[in-house]
Amino acid sequence: MTPPATHTPSPPSCPARRVAIDPQGPILIEGPVEVVLDDGTLARSDRFVVALCTCRRSHAYPWCDTSHRRRERAVAPSEDRSLT
Repeated sequence: MTPPATHTPSPPSCPARRVAIDPQGPILIEGPVEVVLDDGTLARSDRFVVALCTCRRSHAYPWCDTSHRRRERAVAPSEDRSLT
């Protein structure tokens, strides 16, 4: 039988990072952060808040470049006409 997972608290010198998850966009993490990619390379950002891509459409992966946003028309031309 596998023993239950235990939580190891972070040392006081390492403050916890706040993470915000948006189902329609990136994961926002208070920086600086280091991200280990699938191939083992390390990506680092010293920004105050970092946006991590979750859709994998970003040309700057692992950082979000807003490629997840859909382009929508405000009003379709056929809907703009009034019926009189």
